[in-house]
Amino acid sequence: MIRGYSDHAANERTFLAWVRTGIAVIAFGFVVEKFNLFVLTMASASSPDAGHRLQLERLSGLLGRYDGLMLILIGMALIIVAAARFMRTGRMIDDQEVHSASSVRAELILSAALALIVAALSTYLVLG
Repeated sequence: MIRGYSDHAANERTFLAWVRTGIAVIAFGFVVEKFNLFVLTMASASSPDAGHRLQLERLSGLLGRYDGLMLILIGMALIIVAAARFMRTGRMIDDQEVHSASSVRAELILSAALALIVAALSTYLVLG
């Protein structure tokens, strides 16, 4: 039996949950990016009516150019931070020395960035 098996299993479950969250954020970023591409294509291929074209371009909006890309990058960062934390926690579980709880600064920064992007998108949809 592996010493500290339940701790290692919990560490792995936590890692997989973070990876699942990162993949979901990346997938949502791709959806947003594809939707923006679709809207911009429709705007350029639409009728010569300038008002309709302007309305479609406005749907993509100011954030429409970079919000999907930012979600993809944040999802990738989540997975990288999760992997680093998984490895560090696994080493600390195997270590005989007692360790104090470490800082969760990276997770808080990524979570705050994700919350800001979602708030900006929500505000844009409500006001736009």
